[in-house]
Amino acid sequence: MIVYHGSTIEVSRPDILHSREKVDFGRGFYTTPLYEQAENWCRRFKYAGKCGVISKYVLDENSAAGFHTLKFDSYSEEWLDFVLACRTGQDVSAYDIIAGGVANDKVFNTVELYFDHLIDKGEAIRRLKFEKPNLQICFRSQAALDRCLMFERSVQI
Repeated sequence: MIVYHGSTIEVSRPDILHSREKVDFGRGFYTTPLYEQAENWCRRFKYAGKCGVISKYVLDENSAAGFHTLKFDSYSEEWLDFVLACRTGQDVSAYDIIAGGVANDKVFNTVELYFDHLIDKGEAIRRLKFEKPNLQICFRSQAALDRCLMFERSVQI
């Protein structure tokens, strides 16, 4: 499978050290199989006057199968609970790879409404079902990164 990572620089050797905390699936290296989504990730850098660079990788799915993985097939209560735990620094799971939907600006607004108790979980899930399909794959261990991703090239956008 081909996956992409949007950044300000080429990332030929991904690592966990340079990742942020308190994001959708916690500290990790985020990729997507959707080129358009990687372009969207780069837009935030371009708006700040920086370069946008999309790095392309081959994801070895056979190697990935050997790691502790969590996959969310849709926006669900489980997805919402997991994202909230990660975004508040309360996730203590030991997953190496996590795949699922992105909490983009619209999704994050719904998550915030739920987190602030302004809507209930059922309403949050109903709102999330109308979002444009997307997918992120987060590598949370260096071992998974080293064994599963092979850098191919990058392109500046």
